[in-house]
Parts: sequence; structure tokens; C-alpha cells
Amino acid sequence: MSGSILIVDDEKGQRDILSAILSKKGYRITSVPSGEEALQELEQAEYDLLLTDLKMQGISGMELMERVLSDNPTQCVVMMTAHGTIDSAVEAMKKGAFDYLEKPLEREDLILTVQRAFERIMLLKENRVLHKKLAETRTLPNMIGDHPKMMEVARIIHKIAPTSTTVLIYGESGTGKELVARAIHDGSPRRDKAFFAINCAAIPDALIESELFGHEKGSFTGAGSREIGIFEAAEGGTVFLDEIGEMNVAMQAKLLRAIQEKEIRRVGGKVNLPVDVRIISATNKDLEQETKRGNFREDLFYRLNVIRITLPPLRERGNDIVTLANFFLKKYSQASGISVKGIGKPALKILLDYNWPGNVRQLESVIERGVLMAESDYIQPEDLPAEVHHDASLAGSLPFDFPAEGISIDNLERDLITKAMQRADWVIAKAAPLLGMSYKTLQYRLEKFGIGRPE
Repeated sequence: MSGSILIVDDEKGQRDILSAILSKKGYRITSVPSGEEALQELEQAEYDLLLTDLKMQGISGMELMERVLSDNPTQCVVMMTAHGTIDSAVEAMKKGAFDYLEKPLEREDLILTVQRAFERIMLLKENRVLHKKLAETRTLPNMIGDHPKMMEVARIIHKIAPTSTTVLIYGESGTGKELVARAIHDGSPRRDKAFFAINCAAIPDALIESELFGHEKGSFTGAGSREIGIFEAAEGGTVFLDEIGEMNVAMQAKLLRAIQEKEIRRVGGKVNLPVDVRIISATNKDLEQETKRGNFREDLFYRLNVIRITLPPLRERGNDIVTLANFFLKKYSQASGISVKGIGKPALKILLDYNWPGNVRQLESVIERGVLMAESDYIQPEDLPAEVHHDASLAGSLPFDFPAEGISIDNLERDLITKAMQRADWVIAKAAPLLGMSYKTLQYRLEKFGIGRPE
């Protein structure tokens, strides 16, 4: 066993005995006679474990521990107390000590307690490494950008993650629905269990039941062995059903039963198996309309729609486009080893004016391409794909003859904007793409011309 221990005790004999026993076990030992010297020592070096006496001249063991923990809350401390001061030992543990040892010390007790302390120290270290890895790989949309709509999404995630309620996420393709589902899972008591994502649109109707619930050997052609499905594999965790609106009605009935009864039956199976999973689903369809058309079961809709999260499309997120673009720029310049410092102003204007039908996913791929194509330190318009440039071929052709008496650009723009708003039923997000503008630009123009919905 290796690891460093700082021993603090004002009795030299006690320090020597502890040092001898623990050094033999392979620990690196430093010992000091007072709390003051312990604090000096801790300024110079880090120790995995602090083993301190409770009663000492000057700074007591309790005060030493409190001061150390206020600087470094993860420091592991074991308190040594004289026989009969058990109350102080309990108080020390309440204040953050890992354990206490009663004097006179038993050799086996000491070794066992120190071993247990080091097991905890290792677990905490591993935990921190894992959290760091998670933080590096996690690119949650609700963590990037500060548009009020995304702040609201983050607030809801924060509030509902600890519960086990079902959640339905609405949003266009590419808005980050799976990332939101993962954020809910990561913020829940189920975070250490499995998270499975399945795209209902990508699996043929004939296979989806077996994919979700598993199958018994011989239950259909090609079923050569028993397979467990996603619901069984995710026991205690979360199942994310993307594109739930594409699931056929017969399968919807089976899913509803699984949610209500909290049990499933494998394809070709005879027994019902209890399952404990949280269900998060997502759709880019209007499920309420689908229920009216008879394409989606109303009872299942109400089961899934307990909490609804609506993800705004990228075109409605204003300045988040810049924040996200810079985030992806950093990510891909690091990943590819190409040092790109930023996005040039003209290129940024193109990104802000574009409508982003593919949302965040599309922006990510555009920036990835930009990084790979960039000739200079900054991404320029020519590094962006043709799709985000306005169609220049139409620029030379007017859809009407130019009037002889000339034209007022301002009046023309005002009329075009008014017509687009009427066509879009006065919804800015729908009118902006008709005019090839960003949401923000149109909002600015509406204010500039004082255009408002007629009362």
C-alpha cells in the first residue's frame, strides 16, 4: 500500500510508534509535534491522510481539522482520542473526520482504519477523474448559450431530474433532444445506471418490439438465442425513445402497458418481467394533432406528456449562435490540431443571417468544415459551405418589372415584411425564413418600421 500520511502528536514516543508501524506497511510518513507545524507542513506539501491527536498544546486536533477542511474539504482526517473522550470523537466525525481511534492504540485497529481511509481516498479520486471526463465530453445545449428560452429549459431539467416522472421533449431535428434527455438522466438518482437511446424511426416495425422488450429463442425466424431488450438492460436507469411519433399504433399499445404495469413480456415469452425504468421520449411532430388523426394513442400521449420540455430552434436563439459557433470552433480546432483563432466578422454575419433548418447539429458540422477548410487564422465566408450563403443567383432577377417612376426601398421592405408576417400569422419565427432573415434581424426591422399586428 502506498500513500502519504501526516502524523500530528505532541508525544514523541507515540509519533515514533505510529511512524514505525505505518512505514512498515509501505506508507510515506511525515510526523510533527504540533498543530502549528502541521499547518506549515500542509502549506508545503499535500498528504492523502491527516492522522492527528485531539488534545495538544496550542492548536487542538479539532481546530486543526476545521482549518484544514475549510481550505480543502476533500482532505481525509482520522482523529486519535484518549480513552473516555468519546463525545469529542463523535463531534469530530460530525465536523468531517473520516473516523477516530481510541488510545491506547491497538495495532490491528490502526492498520485497518488507515486501510479503510485509503479505500475512500481512492474512491474519491476515481470519482473526481470520472466527473472530469464527463465534464469534458458533455456538450449539453442547455449549458452553452444563455438565451432565456434555453435558461428555462435548464431550469426545468434541474427541477425534474431528481424525480422519476416521464418527460416528453419537443423540438425540431438537431436541436439537442438526446442531450437534454442525458442531462435529465445525469441529474437523477439513476445516473449510475444505464442510459439507452433508441430512435423509433430508424428501426423497422417488425423489429422494434424485440429491440425494446427482447425475445425468446425461436420466437421468430433468425431468433437463434434468447436476447434481452433495452427495457431489461436499462433496469434502474433511463430509456430515451426518440421520434416516438413514428412508432406504430400496435407497438404504442404494448408500450403503454409496459408503462402502466411496470412489466414487459419478451417476444415469444410466457412470463411477465418486472422492470424499473424512467421513460423520456422526444418528437418533432405535433402529437396532439397526431392523436386527433388517430395516428397516436391519446392514453399513451397523456402518459408520456407528464412534463413537457420544448427546445427552441437555433434561429430563435439570437446570440447563442455566436456562443455555440465559438464553442464548436474550439472543440474542432483542438480535435484536428488545426489552430484556428476565431470566426471573421463577414463569416459571422452569414451565420447570423442564416435560417439553420438543421439547427445546432447543422451549425456544428458547418463549423467543423470551416475549421478544416480555413486558410488563415480566422474562418472566412469562403470556408463556409454553399448552403449557408444566400442564393446569389436570384440577385439579378426581379420577380416584377421595375416601375418607371422608381421605387422606395424602405416602402418595399415594409410591404414585404408586412406580407410575410400576415402569411405567417404574425409569428416572427415563421416569417423570418420567408424573408431569408434571422429571427433577430426581422425583430429589429419590425421595430425599425413600427410594424405591429393590427388590432
